[in-house]
Amino acid sequence: MTGLRISFAEATAEKGMLRHEVHSSELRSVGYEISASLLEAEFHSGEVYQYFDVPAETALELLEAESIGRYFNARIRSKFKFKQVR
Repeated sequence: MTGLRISFAEATAEKGMLRHEVHSSELRSVGYEISASLLEAEFHSGEVYQYFDVPAETALELLEAESIGRYFNARIRSKFKFKQVR
């Protein structure tokens, strides 16, 4: 967890989104912008969705989950406002 916290802190300092490729049958990558509490999920289909007001702790838990897809579906997909961006 410490490495991810440092990465998110660095992304904040740069005022940008830090993206991580993930090993998931559903998601290709996950990005998070801590200053905006914005989580971006890229699916293998090519669709990209932004989820608003996602706490940093939730983003970290997603990246560390045993099953990223299961965590995403249970804790993020229908819990936060979102919009499709691609």
